[in-house]
Amino acid sequence: MSVCRPSERALPGSCRGDDGCCQSTIPLGLNSYRPYLGSFGRRRRRDQEATFLANSTACSYAFMVDAWWFWFAGSHFNRTGDFAVPVVLDWAIRDAPSCAAAERDSETYACRSAHSVCLESSNGPGYVCNCTGGYQGNPYVTDGCTDVDECRHRDEFPCYGVCVNTPGSFLCTCPNGSSGNATVQDGCRRDDDNKFGLPLKIVTGVSAGVLLLLLASFSSHLWVQKRRLLQAKRRFFEQNGGVLLQQQLGSLASSGVAFSIFSGEEIGRATDGFAEARVLGRGGHGVVYKGVLADGSAVAVKKSRVVDARQVKEFAREMLILSQINHRNVVKLLGCCLEVEVPMLVYEYVPNGSLHAYIHGDGDGGGGGGEAKLNLPPGARLRIAAESADALAYMHSSASPPILHRDVKSANILLDGDLAAKVSDFGASRLAPAGEEAVATLVQGTLGYLDPEYLLTSQLTSKSDQGRAWLNSMLRGGRAGAPHGEEGVRPGGGRGRGRGGRPRVLLRHGGAGGTAPGDHGPAGHRGGRSGGAGRGLGAADAVPQHYRR
Repeated sequence: MSVCRPSERALPGSCRGDDGCCQSTIPLGLNSYRPYLGSFGRRRRRDQEATFLANSTACSYAFMVDAWWFWFAGSHFNRTGDFAVPVVLDWAIRDAPSCAAAERDSETYACRSAHSVCLESSNGPGYVCNCTGGYQGNPYVTDGCTDVDECRHRDEFPCYGVCVNTPGSFLCTCPNGSSGNATVQDGCRRDDDNKFGLPLKIVTGVSAGVLLLLLASFSSHLWVQKRRLLQAKRRFFEQNGGVLLQQQLGSLASSGVAFSIFSGEEIGRATDGFAEARVLGRGGHGVVYKGVLADGSAVAVKKSRVVDARQVKEFAREMLILSQINHRNVVKLLGCCLEVEVPMLVYEYVPNGSLHAYIHGDGDGGGGGGEAKLNLPPGARLRIAAESADALAYMHSSASPPILHRDVKSANILLDGDLAAKVSDFGASRLAPAGEEAVATLVQGTLGYLDPEYLLTSQLTSKSDQGRAWLNSMLRGGRAGAPHGEEGVRPGGGRGRGRGGRPRVLLRHGGAGGTAPGDHGPAGHRGGRSGGAGRGLGAADAVPQHYRR
């Protein structure tokens, strides 16, 4: 239902109900139509009473019309004669509820033309037929859909070249002597305007092909290099015992062992690509860099120069043992990197460098390197000596298996922020077999700090770490050295005997020169007690109470 209100002024194109014109949409599914006109009258208030007056409109009429065609105008109020309007009849074939159902019965299927298509009804069940694209006519009769000649209807199918009609479509090409797109105006250009087109296209095509070939070759090369790098990393990781270490770390996860296996990329980022400015010290076994991990924590990264191929298989086991050392005076091993040829170790960062640099005022032996000589009081030196001896005693007696350092000297004793001792550099250390007091091994260490008995017999014991040279250097500031040159011991080759039955040893630098005062006779004949470094030196008992930590 639609309601119209009388109006003295009608707006063209408006049919809202308050301007004398009203309209209503015919709903879907409507099967019959019958217009009905009625009048409600007008209501006016007079003396607080309501009076209904008859509608003054002379006449009213209603009609069905196509909504897209109808345009309301004021002249519609004055029409008195007959007139015609277009009406769209929305109909469908109701014999079948859908196209699928209708196509199953070929006798009743209404789409008879060869180029017809079935469309679902938009108003209830049923279907209608239509000609396919490029055809027009009656789809309900045989051959009712005929081809449309698009070339005769240039307004609907633009073609600014040569138009050729085809069944259901058309071809539009540029005239001879020109090329381009003939379906757009000025789309065809004479071939004279493009006389360099073919050579240019050839050159462009060849150049593009060569460029693509180079890019493909470069990408392939990068892929091969990346694959080789990954294979090398994996080979080094397995060669250095990474698989075994991962398995054992998994079994120790519940014990709280904080040990990580770092990638080469992590170590590279932490040390700025092993920049020279990051070097903390250089020793006989490698270079130590300061690194900053992704979480902002500072670490010390030791990059060894060489590795003994005979010890590679034991590397993972030794790393696992060293990672379990938990002593306040031993530098903590935090992790390692195994995907490189020579494994790298990651230790806790000790800020004050080595005791050697503090005592002698130079960077000899690595550690902090370059600090000015400090006048440490005797009590502080004695405390540092006691802490170092306590750490060695822990390694000899409490670690399982025992760990023999083999290179105890002031350069390998670091000082933290409170000047507490931290024994470091286990590059020459050796795991002692359980139940054995001595181990036959190639002599290794720094000449001047070596135990004479170990130097003569090549028999390594816990007393070999108790030489008085490092203690003398620590307490009195003396430098240890060799009387016949500045040679030191390094690993390499096999054990052997030289002239006179003396052991053959390989030497490396141990100091800046001078003699080693006070280190007389083999350790086994110095009267030291056999209960470890802490008891053998007696240093812990000698520390004054106010220097103890």
